[in-house]
Amino acid sequence: MVVIRLSRGGSKKNPFYSLVVADSRNRRDGRFIERVGFYNPSARAGAEGLRIDEARTQYWVDNGAQLSETVARLVKFHAKGAEGMAAVKAKEVAKAEAAKEKAIAEAAAKLKAEADAAAAEAAAKAKADAEAAAAAESAAAAETPAAE
Repeated sequence: MVVIRLSRGGSKKNPFYSLVVADSRNRRDGRFIERVGFYNPSARAGAEGLRIDEARTQYWVDNGAQLSETVARLVKFHAKGAEGMAAVKAKEVAKAEAAKEKAIAEAAAKLKAEADAAAAEAAAKAKADAEAAAAAESAAAAETPAAE
């Protein structure tokens, strides 16, 4: 079966992917039939991050090639254009910010709960100490008249 998938290139921790048409039995980065585009997930703001030859991709799909899940997602984004990609990036950034804020709020709530627990424990200890002191005073007062 023929598939359109990503083939990894680039250096360590700096990925670069080629969109290739390949036989599914070949290795990920092995022999391929045709290169139909590229995807650079770490592209700078002004650099081109995705290029797909839509005519060749459509040709291969019409002749029975299957798109991998990731390539299908990238083709969908590419169809939206540069504005669509920018919107997706903005949505990802907003989602990351929301997750960060949620983590900060949870940490603050945890600290507040710990502080409340510590305050309650201190109040209970102070009350117990006051009761013990009152009991000691009453015991001392009870002993004093008996000593006379």
